[in-house]
Amino acid sequence: MSKCRLCHNNSLDGLFSEKILNKYTVKYFLCKECKSIQSDEPFWLEESYSESINLSDTGIIQRNISLSKIISLLLFLLKLVDKKRTFLDFGGGYGIFTRLMRDVGFDYYWEDSFSKNYLARGFEGEASHYDLITCFEVFEHLVSPKEVITNLTSKADIVVFTTLLYGDTPPDKKKWEYYSFSHGQHIHFYNINTLKYIAKDVGLNLLTDGKSIHILSKRTIPKYYLFISKALYKLGMFYLVKKIISSKTIEDSISMKNKE
Repeated sequence: MSKCRLCHNNSLDGLFSEKILNKYTVKYFLCKECKSIQSDEPFWLEESYSESINLSDTGIIQRNISLSKIISLLLFLLKLVDKKRTFLDFGGGYGIFTRLMRDVGFDYYWEDSFSKNYLARGFEGEASHYDLITCFEVFEHLVSPKEVITNLTSKADIVVFTTLLYGDTPPDKKKWEYYSFSHGQHIHFYNINTLKYIAKDVGLNLLTDGKSIHILSKRTIPKYYLFISKALYKLGMFYLVKKIISSKTIEDSISMKNKE
């Protein structure tokens, strides 16, 4: 592989080789330009996605519950809690997050090309624009990150995403579990310099906690909003949102019964 799949520069250095799915020997590279780490061309993805959610992801429910509360608090700070606002969860998996956010009261929709929608059926995203898009644990799965990022930022002024950043140097392949060689779905990795490159490339503001939650935005968002959202969540202040917004659970049930 000669070109970086993110920045498209001829600036890849070989890092190491490792077995994917316990049978395919795959090379990994570091891009000297954007600092992303990426696998060789991922020919094994159809096999990796025989199930969209990998077997070892035992934290999927707790992660979605926590993120639903943090994002609800962030939307509260961003003043995006009125009924006219619409939201999309891109790469929404089984629809857990979309259903949780609709249960809170947000007009949330689902999109995922690699997964069946089990829990948010009837709320598939079809609009061309949203007030905010969430994209959780997706960036590390992307074959062509730049194309997906460009698409997302064309549909919303704010994109909130999660992916675990590596530090200043590429992590040891034997110590960093996020490489996830066993299921082979993680093929692209980022550090803070990669995110800065992306933000500059698409002309957006970057806000990050420096670890796993990040925001690309056309508008300037105060740097402390993300940290306040996480702090309020830890302090159990999620009830603040519930006081000013009504759940869509019953409303959605009635709407879906009319379609049965």
